[in-house]
Amino acid sequence: MGSGQNPLPGGLVMNALLSQIFPLIYGLCFLLLLWQAFQVMRRGFSAVPRPGDVIAGDRTGRPTIHPELLDAEGRITKENLLTVRFSDQANDQQAQEPPAE
Repeated sequence: MGSGQNPLPGGLVMNALLSQIFPLIYGLCFLLLLWQAFQVMRRGFSAVPRPGDVIAGDRTGRPTIHPELLDAEGRITKENLLTVRFSDQANDQQAQEPPAE
């Protein structure tokens, strides 16, 4: 070998450089993805209410008046309401028969 020549050909130098840089790039990508995964999990855990948390707008236990029952001024209507009862024929026949004595 001559005194001015590189002991490793150009391809081998590039391979040696990549073999040293690749673990660093891989490690950085791994840490970045791990950090992003924890960020997503943190947002998910904060979206679920915990026992004892006060939820704004929670109407549990409060009566609900349907808008169909209100008149133009927003008061409960005094009109008779039409109701429909759906049942099968077996129940209808039992209801029409007089009670046995």
